[in-house]
This record gives sequence, C-alpha cells and structure tokens, in this order.
Amino acid sequence: MGRILLGVSGGIAAYKALELARLATLAGHGVRVLMTPTAKRFVGAPSFEAIVGAPVLTDEFERDPLRGAFPGDPPPAHDPIGHLEVVANADAYLVAPASANTIAKLAAGAADSMVTTAFLACSAPRAVAPAMNDRMYRDQATQANLATLRERGVRVIEPGEGALASRGERGVGRLPEASELLAELEVLAPRAAGPWDGLRVLVTAGGTREPIDPVRFIGNRSSGKMGIALAAAAARRGAEVTLVAANVNLPEPAGVRRIDVVTAADLAAAVAAEFDASDVLLMAAAVADFRPAAPEETKISRHGSGGLDLRLEETGDVLATVAAGRRADQTVVGFAAEHGPEGLGRAREKLERKRVDAIVLNDVSRPGVGFDSDRNEVTIVDHAGEHHAGAAPKDEIATAILDRVEALRGVLH
Repeated sequence: MGRILLGVSGGIAAYKALELARLATLAGHGVRVLMTPTAKRFVGAPSFEAIVGAPVLTDEFERDPLRGAFPGDPPPAHDPIGHLEVVANADAYLVAPASANTIAKLAAGAADSMVTTAFLACSAPRAVAPAMNDRMYRDQATQANLATLRERGVRVIEPGEGALASRGERGVGRLPEASELLAELEVLAPRAAGPWDGLRVLVTAGGTREPIDPVRFIGNRSSGKMGIALAAAAARRGAEVTLVAANVNLPEPAGVRRIDVVTAADLAAAVAAEFDASDVLLMAAAVADFRPAAPEETKISRHGSGGLDLRLEETGDVLATVAAGRRADQTVVGFAAEHGPEGLGRAREKLERKRVDAIVLNDVSRPGVGFDSDRNEVTIVDHAGEHHAGAAPKDEIATAILDRVEALRGVLH
C-alpha cells in the first residue's frame, strides 16, 4: 500500500481531512499528517493521531518520534531532519483542505510551516485540494496561484459547488468528499500489488421489493449501506467489483460496475448471469423470502374493499442456488439478519445447509446497528469458528469481513 502524506491547513473543511485519514488507513495505506498552526483551531492533532497511529507534525523544528517513518515501517537508526525525512518516504503528498493563504504560500515557494516546508522539499507527486469561500476561490490572485502550481506539475483537485460555510452562501469552494480525495490519491500513489488485484468480486446490496399492485410492495428496511461499504472496500484493495443493487438510493463507489434490480427474481437473474465470472460473492442484499402470489395489474382500491387478504408464496433461495453449482475456487459469503440470542445457531445451520464458506450474522434486535444505520456489529461464522466484529462504522465492518474472506481464500486455495 502507499505512504500518504496529508497536509491540513486552516479552514472549516478540515473536518473532512479526518475522514480522509480514516478511509486511507482502512484501505491499508500508511498515513502521516502535517498541520498548520491555524488548522489546529478547527481540528485537534490527537484526533488524527488516534486514526493513523502516528504523531502529527506542526513545526519544522520539532522532533519526530518516528524519525520520518510511516506506520508499519521501521524508523531509521539515526535522527534525521524531520521535514526532509518524512517527505523522502512519502509516495504522495496532498494538502487538503488547502486554504487561499496556504495556496499563495505554496505558489510563492514560502517555507514558514511544516506543511509548506515539506511541500517545497517533496519530490513525490503533490496535490492540493482548495477549499474556501466562493469569492476567495474566484479571485484573480487565487486563480493565478493555482495556475502556477499546475504549471509546476502539482495536481489541483477542483472544489465542488454547493452550500458553503458562511450561512446562506452557495458557490464553488467545497472540499470534495473524503472518498473522492482518496481515489485521487490512489492515482498519485498506486498501491503495491496484493492478493485482491484482478480478483472479480460480486456484491449484492439493498432490499428487494415484491409488488402487490403497481404502487404497493412488500419490502424491508435495508438501505444497501453495508453492501456499498463492501464494494468500496473490495475496489480499494484492487478487485474488479460488480454491484447488484436492489432499490439502493446511494451512489456506487468509484470504479465499481453497477446493476440495478427491483425484485428477488431480478436479483436472482443478475447474480446467475454474473456468478460464473466471479471469484468471490458477497451476498449482502436482504432478499425477500415471500412475495404476493398474484400481484394485481391495476391499483387496488380501498373503497368498499372491506380489507385485503394476501396470499404469499416463497421466493427462490438465490444464495443456495448459486452455491450449489459453484466452482472449487469460488468463495461464497452469505448474510443473515437474525433476531435475538438464537441467531448464532440459525446462522451456523444456514452455513451448512446452503454450503457456503461463511455467514455474516447481524443481530437486528440490537438498536443502532444493522438496517438503515451507518454502523453495524456482526459475527462472521465459518467452518473454523466464529469471528466477532464489534460495533463500528460499516466501512470498518467491511474491512473485517474482507480480511476474513482473504484468510478463507488463503486456506481454501
């Protein structure tokens, strides 16, 4: 994985740099953070240090306890000059957010902080992500400074348009989201080759809808967030990812191919079409177990109906069907939303009955995790045992699941 140097300058968008540091660390990159003194007025250095596992540097004269090394790398035996050593080890340097003041200093070659001094000394690919008020961004001085940086080979990541920090103001100047910044960084600092490179991963996400009539359906509360997190994590590891999205109102991660479906039958057809070409199936979608046996072609009227009786029939078991015909080199992981303490036993029963490599158990009786939440807590049940991933953001849960898939493939193949 890459060694990413992140420079944070003063601005309200500095909070997004925390999320960038977190996503980059989850993706396996080593991250070091530099901050200007003004940046510390918006976010604290301890927050970055907790995320990346390395000290933050703010002054070019302070001693670096890691002596310029990145997390996971051994420090040198000598005590080098901090601002020179940390950039010598970096694969890419991004300043985000880059304030108008910092951009002006970088264009002028000023070296009055750890962020600017390191930028001047850095021979690795460099990038800046401007974030400021629309009027400051459009000012001729700022545009001239950005043009100067581009001429010197610095990548300028264009800001987005929308609501700005000042109340009621809109315009160009928003820092892109952390996932977009990480995608830009991974172009500048490509990952080292790994076991997921070229692996074909099929992920299902969301919840199916089974029609009662043209406007009503039987559905569930799945938002697709867990499947999206899995797709993003697999793509970050270098896999070729296809996402089968059942009624998911979220954008797909960068580089992920998407197939939209509605019903359980639609999802079954899409999975059947894609499975043979896949190495890994992560069946995170909540697929309906039942559907109306005879959906109406026109809207059912409430007037004078006296109620409504629905006869339901079982849908096909998509996971068991594809697992029954899989190749020996394919890894299949199912997901089980269970309720209460008996869930673990039911998950193990599904593992054996459906002939899959693992079942990810989500206890939906727990408040604040699972369906339509940003957090989850799961137990990964496989033939070797049970592996618990405690309550955490879904991208961290996705990382734990993929780590287990990687271990399973190492054992199986």
